[in-house]
Amino acid sequence: MATIAAVSPQDIRDARKEHDKLRERDLADKLGISEAHLVAAHVGQGVTRLQADIDALFASFERLGEVMALTRNPSCVIEKVGQYANYTPGPHASMVLNEEIDLRMFGSHWVHAFAVEKVTDKGTKRSIQVFDAAGDAVHKVHLRDASVLEEWHSIVDALKSADQGDEITTEARKPVDGPKGDPEKADKLRTEWDKMSDTHQFLIMTRKMKMNRLGAYRIAGAPYARRIAPKSVETLLHRAAEKTVPIMIFVGNAGCIEIHTGPVSRIVDMGPWINVLDPGHDLHLRKDHIAEVYAVTKSTRRGPAISVEAFDAEGMLIAQFFGVTKDPEAAAAWAALIAELEADFAELAA
Repeated sequence: MATIAAVSPQDIRDARKEHDKLRERDLADKLGISEAHLVAAHVGQGVTRLQADIDALFASFERLGEVMALTRNPSCVIEKVGQYANYTPGPHASMVLNEEIDLRMFGSHWVHAFAVEKVTDKGTKRSIQVFDAAGDAVHKVHLRDASVLEEWHSIVDALKSADQGDEITTEARKPVDGPKGDPEKADKLRTEWDKMSDTHQFLIMTRKMKMNRLGAYRIAGAPYARRIAPKSVETLLHRAAEKTVPIMIFVGNAGCIEIHTGPVSRIVDMGPWINVLDPGHDLHLRKDHIAEVYAVTKSTRRGPAISVEAFDAEGMLIAQFFGVTKDPEAAAAWAALIAELEADFAELAA
């Protein structure tokens, strides 16, 4: 059902002034509205509604030069600094693939877009923010000191929506797709799993069997999916940094997946958060949201792809961690690291 926020735009603006230190996501939760409602309430006051055309947006992003790309879900945020080079459109999925910024985008979820200019003590911060039909953030692009500021106004003018109202209509957020599995198909699942030659075949396989990722992991068991303790994720990051093992980190939502490939170095614990704070790459992960973790092995043409995958209590995928398999030495170091984690953090399957 489509809805307009019960809180008026003026009330939202007043709350923003009253709680000017709160992050947008936290203030939206406090008000019981979506983050998109919060941003939309400021249209005409530093915010401009844009057309949410994914091809036009990415052509504009590339013109901005060096920026920070941010993708999040309720439990994890990834930020990468780089340029939006090598955009490839697609009818279902699009991608950006370069050394710094690596994205997979699903355009049907790119529904509301805004250009945001926010005056702070450190100067004016500029960003382009995209939200899905429920008003949840899909992807954000933040300008930096090295960005091509001269392009900003022409991009906003070109993409400006005819509708500059300060209210938006959103749809109810879809519930999390909890674990779906069928224990009676366990043998068939393992047989089909053995036939895989590419990790992308996994979701096709599970859909045909009317399962999903977490449901399949719970049923398959070792050697396919081995359950390990939630604490293993923070230990994984610390040990990858200590042993200088390069890794791939996947963080996403229904509309965008952002990927880091390379080393992690500075791992910082802050309350419930485990953070990677490296030049050009930040990761912020809520440790207390992690309910289930699996070490998973899938067959590929280049050899086994071993991942560590974290889920929340509702069954939502929070983040995935893979080795860098193109480098045999790095792949071997990753396999050894995961074997060590499994030995230290093995749990009985659910």
